Amino acid sequence: MRWGTTNKVHQAVTKDGLQVAMKIQYPGVANSIESDIENVKLLLDYTNLLPENLYLDKAMKVAKEELSLECDYELEAINQKRFRELLSDTEGFYVPMVVDDISSKKVLTTELVPGIPIDKVALLDQETRNYVGEKLLRLTLMELFVFRFMQTDPNWSNFLYDKAARSINLIDFGAARDYPKGFVDDYLRMVLACANCDQQSVIEMSKRLGFLTGMESEIMIDAHVQAGFVVGLPFSKPGGYDFRSTNITQSLTNLGATMLRHRLTPPPDEAYSLHRKLSGAFLACIKLGAVVPCRELLLEVYRSYKFGEDSGEILSGGSMSH
Repeated sequence: MRWGTTNKVHQAVTKDGLQVAMKIQYPGVANSIESDIENVKLLLDYTNLLPENLYLDKAMKVAKEELSLECDYELEAINQKRFRELLSDTEGFYVPMVVDDISSKKVLTTELVPGIPIDKVALLDQETRNYVGEKLLRLTLMELFVFRFMQTDPNWSNFLYDKAARSINLIDFGAARDYPKGFVDDYLRMVLACANCDQQSVIEMSKRLGFLTGMESEIMIDAHVQAGFVVGLPFSKPGGYDFRSTNITQSLTNLGATMLRHRLTPPPDEAYSLHRKLSGAFLACIKLGAVVPCRELLLEVYRSYKFGEDSGEILSGGSMSH
């Protein structure tokens, strides 16, 4: 298996004196992805380790597509330039420039940037941890609801905190994707419904997004709604949310086991990478022990969001002013 070791990164200095990071792909990696994933699927099918309702074929299809894209460094360079432009005026973030004349499909050369990963930030003072946690969550919300273009790999080493500049340097844009406007419209409505514990709207949006068919058992619907409320908890009340205060991951693991037994449909394709990124943002905040004004961040996005003209607002907005 070669996942996670598809490349090697070297430091170098250009003739102009620019310090760079050169990511060089191992030979044959791109060709091996399909067979590696098929081998995993065969093993899981043979050992019968996973329940039928995991919809393994769908998950494997998405994994193949995403891993293949990550092996295309020309595409990664395009993604990185796009994020550099999108975040150019956003304080607290920096995306290093791509050095085009020493980059190719198998080599990506970018400006070398300083910084420490999230697990090292967790050793710093509370104010810094709060600052970085808020920045990470703000970035995640911006990517989905403002740019509709997201870097979907939540690996903590992709976020390097530069203490001197109080800025997060962002690296590794191999995993990135666009999200359709209609999907994002309804997903924002669902997040708000989860934050407000609005069961009816969670169910309605889940059907529109394809998480539910409408034919599920009460047990499944209840587990799905409760999982939504757990995810919405940090966004449910004004003021700083302390990510050490509740065990979000444990609650979701328990509910996930119930949902696995009773689900009738796989999640929409968009959900796989999106939920990986959202989970990563939450886990980073938990790792940091950060206190973040999550509801304020969400409402800031919500108030300036332009829903599609043909999609009527269905959420009860009574508690949106807090």
